[in-house]
Amino acid sequence: MTETVAALTAAVAGHVRALRTARGWSLDELAGRSGVSKGMVVQIEAARTNPSVGTLVRIADAFGVTIARLLEPAEERTVRISDAESAPQLWRGSEGGFGRLLRGMNDPSFVELWEWRFAAGERHTSENHMPGTREVLHVLEGTLTLTVDGVDYTAAAGQTIDFLADRAHTYTNATAEDTRLMMIAIIPNTEWDRRSP
Repeated sequence: MTETVAALTAAVAGHVRALRTARGWSLDELAGRSGVSKGMVVQIEAARTNPSVGTLVRIADAFGVTIARLLEPAEERTVRISDAESAPQLWRGSEGGFGRLLRGMNDPSFVELWEWRFAAGERHTSENHMPGTREVLHVLEGTLTLTVDGVDYTAAAGQTIDFLADRAHTYTNATAEDTRLMMIAIIPNTEWDRRSP
């Protein structure tokens, strides 16, 4: 497990540094565009921290890439098969729940495939994503409450929710049973400067 975290931290460091320098951006420019502090960007590029999913989202959005692009190994293959257990868990709930990024693609469109499990009472709040981002959630087990713009939407096993994720949203398991779902995130293929209105 420690080896996997170290490999992911190193991959993120290399990709962030390469993407930033390829654009000719300073550390301050990336910090401004992403809304992530310059100190955190320095820590990430030096592979001295394991950034949160929120931090990765902000940096990926600034570059106009998916989180998966920041995590991917250097070599890209025509066909790739991977085990769910080896996918990076980017969110861990207090009661054992998790969110893991199973796979992401950057070409020709930006798409991410996630697996989420929420134990009883767990919740995850996500910041707004890049304008135009959509998420499609399919509930496999249990019941999920999605809150968007202060309104709750509830979906049970076998139901699918499709929504605009470019605003803050929260996933909650308000039941006594585990909730499991698959999520596809479709992200616009463009850079996003959070300083812009």
